[in-house]
Amino acid sequence: MTNAVPPLWRSLLYVPVTSERFVASAARRGADAVILDLEDSIPPDRKADARAALPGAVEAVGASGSDVVVRVNADLRTLAADLEAAVRPGVDAVCLPKIRSADHVLLIAEAVDALERERSIPHGHLRFIVLVETVAALALATSIAEAHPRVAALSLGDEDFATDAGIDASEATLAGPKQQVIFAAHRHRRLALGTLDTIADYGDTHGFAALAYRSRRFGFDGAPCIHPSQVAPLNAAFTPSDDEAARAEAILAAHEAAEREGRGAFALDGRMIDAPAIVRARAVQDRLRQIGLKSGASR
Repeated sequence: MTNAVPPLWRSLLYVPVTSERFVASAARRGADAVILDLEDSIPPDRKADARAALPGAVEAVGASGSDVVVRVNADLRTLAADLEAAVRPGVDAVCLPKIRSADHVLLIAEAVDALERERSIPHGHLRFIVLVETVAALALATSIAEAHPRVAALSLGDEDFATDAGIDASEATLAGPKQQVIFAAHRHRRLALGTLDTIADYGDTHGFAALAYRSRRFGFDGAPCIHPSQVAPLNAAFTPSDDEAARAEAILAAHEAAEREGRGAFALDGRMIDAPAIVRARAVQDRLRQIGLKSGASR
């Protein structure tokens, strides 16, 4: 399989694929990924039109430097038609709603394997973003995360999950299920995508920025959004700050000095530094390098 390195998806901007104006605008907003939607934003009688619009939308978004993701439909007949349209050069991932189990993932992966072979796309190029949207699927989140190497990220579908669970879709009620998804994703080195509260209130820019920072501290690696104004706050929140970068550099420099002197643990600025802090510092530097590479590639 290709694509061993996890993708950089701090921000993933949803856009209905049938709106040329929205697609063109999304391509200019600096999102790490644009999700071309074939599902909820497209009425049933326009699904065929949406699939027909994909080639032009994929080209427009791909030229901007953003990764191209296609959200497909869940019902089997429509999913099959969506995959026929979506598995094409220029598409980096598909977003899979209402995944039920690991076997469900494997079934879809088998279809994508065949389509990649037919179209001379490198095997394993297309990744999966898996949406956990039922109580039953949440109980299987760990097995879903490890089901196939194509699975790059997990996310809880707030509204659908809350409806299935019979609870309100709020930060208080969904924090527990979201933590379970984060743990399942990180156990298998997948990304955990989402925010602690709704992304629907795009008019409150300051509130959304605070939500994004809070969500990163909770364990999310990035998040989807529904409005271009939400892209910059997500990119900022999921990028290590200057202070974090400086702290990581200081920790790793002190660690190297301690190793040369034959010491394990060491003190820095009055605090003992141990192995987990070193792992976190390396993760900060790795993420900054990844962001730098993506920024350079998109220029």
